[in-house]
Amino acid sequence: MKISIVVTLKKEVLDPQGKVIQQTLQNMGEKTVLNVRQGKYFELDIDENNYEKAKIIAEEICKKLLANLVIEDYKIMDKS
Repeated sequence: MKISIVVTLKKEVLDPQGKVIQQTLQNMGEKTVLNVRQGKYFELDIDENNYEKAKIIAEEICKKLLANLVIEDYKIMDKS
């Protein structure tokens, strides 16, 4: 079962890469973008047929490896 995860910096944490992207867009003439927050996207292929069980496995992987919970949040994308 495929599980998609997005990891982003917490809102209160400064995002220097996001600021560079925003400034670059401004320099390119794109004035409508007011803020950019960058993150990481993961796709896990888990050997589990039950979505709830696969989600629990993904949660543990996020907490142990994929996200630094001090400065990052993660979101497991809803099954589509």
